Amino acid sequence: MNGREILKDKKRIVIKIGSSSLTHKETGNLNLNKLEKLVRVLCDLRNQGKDVVLVSSGAIAVGRKILGLKEKPVEISKKQACASIGQASLMTVYQKLFSEYHQVTSQVLITKNVMINDLSRRNARNTFEELLNYGVIPVVNENDTISTYEIEFGEFGDNDHLSAIVAALIGADLLILLSDIDGLFTDDPNTNKDAKFIDIVPEITEEYLSMGKSTSKSNVGTGGMSAKISAARIATDSGADMIIANGEDVEIIDRIVSGEQIGTLFLSHKNKDFSLIDYLAE
Repeated sequence: MNGREILKDKKRIVIKIGSSSLTHKETGNLNLNKLEKLVRVLCDLRNQGKDVVLVSSGAIAVGRKILGLKEKPVEISKKQACASIGQASLMTVYQKLFSEYHQVTSQVLITKNVMINDLSRRNARNTFEELLNYGVIPVVNENDTISTYEIEFGEFGDNDHLSAIVAALIGADLLILLSDIDGLFTDDPNTNKDAKFIDIVPEITEEYLSMGKSTSKSNVGTGGMSAKISAARIATDSGADMIIANGEDVEIIDRIVSGEQIGTLFLSHKNKDFSLIDYLAE
């Protein structure tokens, strides 16, 4: 018994995958083999009767490759152009792969302004509910094409923050963050060989918050461990357990939901006074 058996009974799951997990490190091109495996795993979760939402990064990275840009663009307008081109291309790939398993998917693009406005937030929640009732797997991303605040300041922390907000919005009971690291460590394991792995976090204290790092080792993604811990605070306060795990092999999702001891588990402790707007206003 490792305490992970609770994950077997999760019914509504949000899965976030980052840019570095979707692309080949050497070229920056989409890793189609990994994408196909990811879609297959998600479809199988749906076949088990679970509600599934995918929060997917990658639009800017894909658009950058299509435009032949060797480096990450700095100008906001160039980032937005990459996002516009890349989002369409990425969604086309997702739709093609999902259709091979006869699974309907949809695109949901969100900005902070949408989530702050009470009416828009309620409409977004209702839309998710309808999509999930129809058995659809929504693919969510920030609307980088029109929003300058998120793209410039990383408001949603490379979709870590966004995925937690979505999980809270739809009442998910599990959030899985697939990253380029195995989970939470006492320090950065890439620079400190003595860093110790943390299997479970019962509650997010100041000690855990101090372990977060604001940088990422990937030149594709932008979210670091601090963004993931911030996401964990939102998810666990809203009533969802959260896992940080390595997305190198996306079939790890199956192993997580089967109750294997993988990644760092942040235990939910639903805050009776939880209000999503309080986290959006920070």
